[in-house]
Amino acid sequence: MVHVIVRHTVDDFARWKPYFDSDAGTRQAAGSQGGMLLRGAGNPNEVVIFFRWDSLENVQEFIHAPALAEVMQQAGVMGMPDFTFLEKVEEFTA
Repeated sequence: MVHVIVRHTVDDFARWKPYFDSDAGTRQAAGSQGGMLLRGAGNPNEVVIFFRWDSLENVQEFIHAPALAEVMQQAGVMGMPDFTFLEKVEEFTA
């Protein structure tokens, strides 16, 4: 499993969110195992997403698909998202 942090700015969070929600089935079919959606406390149009993905290969294939670029443009994503790929080392309690 790989963990992915995606960070980008959108022109309007309320307009972007339905696009994100409607893409859940596509993400799941491509290997997403869920995650957490956050946004900036001082800027609600700053979006950060933590994903769990089944493999690095599958997430890279998904993010490079032309269909994703089209959906992001329609949803109002501004600029290129920043992707960070991580491996879990350990969990801790505090």
